[in-house]
This record gives sequence, structure tokens and C-alpha cells, in this order.
Amino acid sequence: MNIGQASEASGVSQRMIRHYEKIGLIPPPPRRDSGYRDYAPDDVHRLSFISHARDLGFPINEIEELLSLWSDRSRASADVKTLALARAEELGRKARALEAMRASLLDLASRCRGDSRPECPIIDRLQAV
Repeated sequence: MNIGQASEASGVSQRMIRHYEKIGLIPPPPRRDSGYRDYAPDDVHRLSFISHARDLGFPINEIEELLSLWSDRSRASADVKTLALARAEELGRKARALEAMRASLLDLASRCRGDSRPECPIIDRLQAV
């Protein structure tokens, strides 16, 4: 199948397919006589795997590791679990940081009169040294 069909089947944009090929997440597919890439069902499966991993917040370097574990039938599931738990912890840390930012913004907004006067605690906070 061509890149458009692989994109549609996997849910990964053509631009990202080319990027994943360039950085080595997917092997370069053979090319037809016309020069177009020719993707196999295994390529689409790999692209879907990458897409699902990205949706779960895994960065590229960890996706490389997951792909390696996926292809290693002698892997220990503990290795996969360790990666997943570490990613979940990192996502939790980021969620807490985002919630703290949100709370700060809501607090500042609650103290701003939001009227025609120029005084604004939001601006005051942003310009604080």
C-alpha cells in the first residue's frame, strides 16, 4: 500500500510516517518502480503501535525501547511494566504541575476586578521580578 493508504489504516499522518522512517522507528519500506513507498500490513501494525504509545505519553526514546521489547518474544513483562509505571509517574508529576499553574491562574483571576481600571494582579504577578 502507498503512504496515503498506510496513513489512513494506521491513523498516523503521512508527515509523521516519513519522520518515523527518518529517525529509524520504522524501517524504510521498499519502493515501487515508480519510486513510491510500498508499505506492508506489518508496517501499518508498527505505526499503530507507535501511535498508541504516543497517545499514552511515551517519548520517542521510550517508544524505541517498547518496540524492541515488543519484537523480543523472550522479554520479561516486568521490563514493560517498569517503563509504563515510570511514564505514569512522570505524567502524574506533570499533571500536578499543571494543576498548580491552573490554581495560580484562577487565584489571580479571582483577585482581578476585570473592569475598566488598569490595576490588575495578573499583570502585577507577570511583571514581578
